[in-house]
Amino acid sequence: MAFIADALSRIKPSATIAITQLARELKAKGQDVISLSVGEPDFDTPQNIKDAAIAAINRGETKYPPVSGIPQLREAIAAKFKRENGLDYKPSQTIVGTGGKQVLFNAFMATLNPGDEVIIPAPYWVSYPEMVLLCGGTPVVVTAGIETNFKLQPEALEKAITPKTKWMLFNSPSNPTGAAYTRAELKALTDVLLRHPHVWVLTDDMYEHLVFGDFEFTTPAQVEPKLYDRTLTMNGVSKAYAMTGWRIGYAAGPEQLIKAMDMVQGQQTSGASTIAQWAAVEALNGPQDFIPMSKKAFETRRDLIVSMLNQAKGLSCPKPEGAFYAYPSCAALIGKKAPSGKVIATDEDFVMELLATEGVATVHGSSFGLGPNFRVSYATSNEKLEEAGRRIQRFCASLT
Repeated sequence: MAFIADALSRIKPSATIAITQLARELKAKGQDVISLSVGEPDFDTPQNIKDAAIAAINRGETKYPPVSGIPQLREAIAAKFKRENGLDYKPSQTIVGTGGKQVLFNAFMATLNPGDEVIIPAPYWVSYPEMVLLCGGTPVVVTAGIETNFKLQPEALEKAITPKTKWMLFNSPSNPTGAAYTRAELKALTDVLLRHPHVWVLTDDMYEHLVFGDFEFTTPAQVEPKLYDRTLTMNGVSKAYAMTGWRIGYAAGPEQLIKAMDMVQGQQTSGASTIAQWAAVEALNGPQDFIPMSKKAFETRRDLIVSMLNQAKGLSCPKPEGAFYAYPSCAALIGKKAPSGKVIATDEDFVMELLATEGVATVHGSSFGLGPNFRVSYATSNEKLEEAGRRIQRFCASLT
């Protein structure tokens, strides 16, 4: 349609949203569907956070907020970065957006010119390359395969950097793989970046608190302080505090960049919901006992579903260090025939046949930039995961 902007022809719809919507529609028709496609904790938002939102409403905190966030939340964000990451930011170096997605989009919109390149390790969250394209930049995808546990290697990063590189986008723990970088692995990457002073670092730390066992989370500016002046550290309350629908993301970085992002946001949405911001103040400043509780539950779920996936005929699944995703390979099943008679030619075929045959919704790995794999979200109950695991095993065994 000639009326639609050319920019939209460069991007694809979100596969995660599409599969999740399809699962909803099948459920509405009465089909027995277990959805492992959505990246959303199944826990309710903690009561103290909900109470803070109600109190804000009752106080009349219902007016337009400042574009970059209410002062109390920007102070809480600065305190969080100091307390948990050893990073010193002034409140004026922080910004609040309507979810982490808006923060990332604003950063690209404020900095990218045509021809500017953004290095994106694959597998990647589906929105990263599309955001870069919408903002006029060029995504440079660097594959980090199963042989390196889905972690970008310093040699590959070095090779990808050109004079046109503006950003390196970094996500740990990762959506879709759950892979998380140790301090040593991260230091090897920051050492490369130190040799290229024109490259900025954009971190997506949304799953920071969801790391398992004795794994210690670190973020690039913390590991290499020399990168502080060219790093935007992004985070949010969605995953750590089960606040996905509240839509609050935040970031901290150099003041000049924050001001540019404020300008973009001021002409786009203005400030995020005041009530949700007051809830986020309580999330960051209030009791933190919800985090270890949810982390323990996710670790149990990880162990359950990874074990069941690895017992399925033809699947191979590394154990993720964090987040609530597993990313099994179905390479051994490509070319097999499903009970419907359809030949499984791609990971998308595998995912669609699994949904049609067994009612388990997952997301094909090619939409995250690396297949043949598929993403399983284990942000649901043990009972549903066990049943989904049995169905996946049954489906894999039925392929001939």
